[in-house]
Amino acid sequence: MVMQLSGASRLLALSGFIALAAACATDTVVITGKARPPISPADVKIYSQPPAGFEEIAILNASKNSAFTTGGQKTVDKVIAGLKEQAAKVGANGVILQGFSDRQTGSVGSGVGSSSVSNNSAVGVGVGGSLGIYKKTGHGVAIFVPPGSSP
Repeated sequence: MVMQLSGASRLLALSGFIALAAACATDTVVITGKARPPISPADVKIYSQPPAGFEEIAILNASKNSAFTTGGQKTVDKVIAGLKEQAAKVGANGVILQGFSDRQTGSVGSGVGSSSVSNNSAVGVGVGGSLGIYKKTGHGVAIFVPPGSSP
C-alpha cells in the first residue's frame, strides 16, 4: 500500500520538522573564573579583540541549527545573542568572540511514487529529495570589564 500525502500535508509535515530541528540548540558554559550576579544580555558587549584590563569568567559555546544551508547573517546573529545570554547569566559584561564553526548534523529525505500496470505495460514514477540540517556554533570567552577600563 502506498500512502500519498497531498502537497499541503507534505509542506505541513516538512515545516513541523524544520521547526523542531531549528528549536534544538546546544549551549555550554565552562566557568573558569569568578561568576558575578546576572545582568541583562543587552548590557553585554561583543569584542573582536581583548580589551585592556578584564577578568575571565567562562568559556562559552552557543549553537543554533538551520535547515538547507549553514545559515547566513540571521543565524550568526542568533548565535551571538545566545553567547550574550550565557555571558549575562554569569554576570559577564563582555564576550571576546573567538569564531564560528559549522557542521552538518543530519539530513532528512522524502519521496513519493506512483505506478500503473496494464496487460501490456507497467509504468512507475518516483520523486525524492533531501535537505541537510546544519549546526553553527559560536565560541567565545565571557569577561568582566571594570567600568572605565575599556574605550
